[in-house]
Amino acid sequence: MRERVITNPDHYEPFLLSQGIRFGNLLFMSGQAGAGADGAIVPGGFQAQSEQAFANLRRALEAGGSSLAHVIKTTIFLTDMRHLDELVELRRRYFTAPYPAESVVEVKGLYDPAALIEIEAVAAVAGAA
Repeated sequence: MRERVITNPDHYEPFLLSQGIRFGNLLFMSGQAGAGADGAIVPGGFQAQSEQAFANLRRALEAGGSSLAHVIKTTIFLTDMRHLDELVELRRRYFTAPYPAESVVEVKGLYDPAALIEIEAVAAVAGAA
């Protein structure tokens, strides 16, 4: 059975999207960008947006009964692959070995022209891993 992950605020609902879906012991999380509580992309460039995106991912995972420690796979969308070295450092900060499987894709743009990064993830539900 599919169960919707809900966060507050939920900026995805007006677009008929879920923050995530729990299916059995897995969470499938929608892409999390560097948007603050007001839904606007945070100022401060790639580093600030990345930290906010990881904070948003953490919040959504916890709402679904998981955490960053239970992430199995990520797909990270960058608007500029020159940020790849910074992304490696972010992986060190937010994940531990064994690191999640990952795809990194450079895209022309994201849902907001100011967005520089978006992270989606698949995670195990805490206690089920």
